[in-house]
Amino acid sequence: MIKIHLLLKYSCSLFYLSAGMNHFIDADFYYGLIPDYLPYPYWINIVSGLLEIMLSLLLLFPKYQKMGALGIVLLLICFIPSHIYFIQIGSCVTDGLCVAPWMGWLRLIIVHPLLIFWAWNVGKLNLRFTQ
Repeated sequence: MIKIHLLLKYSCSLFYLSAGMNHFIDADFYYGLIPDYLPYPYWINIVSGLLEIMLSLLLLFPKYQKMGALGIVLLLICFIPSHIYFIQIGSCVTDGLCVAPWMGWLRLIIVHPLLIFWAWNVGKLNLRFTQ
């Protein structure tokens, strides 16, 4: 069980580190995914990338692992409007990502919750909301 958890932790960290770095390597890819109604797409992209990098690194330190995992979960929740926007624009960004509409739905309904579940389990988040 410990080996599986370590694999999940390190792969999650690498996944979000790569995703965060990609915000700087291929920023144009993300601009079309940011809903029109949100201001400052440049800064949204920069902050998203920095947060993904920072949170991915927190996963590597046991003392901060839960904080990093919770941060990733919250960040993924913040990304939901982007997934909805992508579906609304026909799952196709001009000069960018274009997929069949069902793939946009698959990403929103199945892949995104699985990413949240993955981060949640990496952090072993057993949060209690009552005293």
